[in-house]
Amino acid sequence: MSALADALEERFIDFAVAVIKLTDRLPKTQAGKHVARQVLRSGTAPAPNYGEARAAESDADFVHKLGV
Repeated sequence: MSALADALEERFIDFAVAVIKLTDRLPKTQAGKHVARQVLRSGTAPAPNYGEARAAESDADFVHKLGV
């Protein structure tokens, strides 16, 4: 595992934490909850997806998993 890849994964995790904190501050209205759910899904997905891609068995598998 390279230091650069580790740093990128850490940045994805930090970003996910920031997204969670942001969504906690959105209004608790129906619209606010709807937007919060969408932002949570899209903002927290890169960290686990990148972690999964790093475990790829080949370069082609890595590219495929990053495409998710």
